[in-house]
Amino acid sequence: MKTSVKAVIFDWAGTTVDYGSRAPMGAFVKLFESEGIEMTIAQARIPMGISKWEHINFLLNLPEIQSQWLEIHEISHTDADVDRLLDVFVPMNKVNILECGQLIPGVATLAKVLRRRGIKIGSTTGYTRELLDLLLPIAKEQGYEVDVFSYSGDTPLGRPSAQMMIKCARQLGLDNPLSFIKVDDTQPGIEEGKSFGCWTVGVAVSGNTLGLSLDELEVLPVGEADRLKNVVRANMQEMQPDFVIDSVADLLPVIDEINKRLDLGEKPNSYSS
Repeated sequence: MKTSVKAVIFDWAGTTVDYGSRAPMGAFVKLFESEGIEMTIAQARIPMGISKWEHINFLLNLPEIQSQWLEIHEISHTDADVDRLLDVFVPMNKVNILECGQLIPGVATLAKVLRRRGIKIGSTTGYTRELLDLLLPIAKEQGYEVDVFSYSGDTPLGRPSAQMMIKCARQLGLDNPLSFIKVDDTQPGIEEGKSFGCWTVGVAVSGNTLGLSLDELEVLPVGEADRLKNVVRANMQEMQPDFVIDSVADLLPVIDEINKRLDLGEKPNSYSS
């Protein structure tokens, strides 16, 4: 039977909603401020894409954050500390999701086209179920709805393992990774797709790598905006997805190209039989 693209599994912040992936970053900075620790947005972005528990633990292990923690607490952090901080983070992030839950331009139109083509839509995310339950109806009201999803804590391992992708595939009743595309704006998300053995598409400009809202990007001088876009495209290329796009608005030609490659018997770079 001829293989073609049957499903696209998207990330959320920076990929389908929240241009620049602003919501999680603001919440992380506020979280650490509440502990008396200074942290920059750039530091908060470093581990983006993994589960929020792992993200907090990663940040606590950054030398510049760890030294502040030790100065305040006089002892290294424990898993219980991460648990406590996650409990504080979730309601903070809820507020930010409500503020930053707008669809990235092109997402609603893309979803309609995928539906017409019979291509299923799924999502994996570092968000917890509690956060995802808040985001799903916000996206639906704007014209974007997923058929299946998996989230942080839904599987024993999160990104960069393939477990959330496998769960989505099982829910869809599809078992050939070659018929899947994973679209993400972070390294762990791209690696998740590679682990699954599917096609991977990195989102450069609308995502975490650039980290600017659409309004912030549009007020930049044209030359500066172009320079920054070229930098983040190059950064995304270094993550070695099969394709790099600026935003999901550019995905349809990629799907057509993947179908052509499948007709020729080609496979994604990460595929292993």
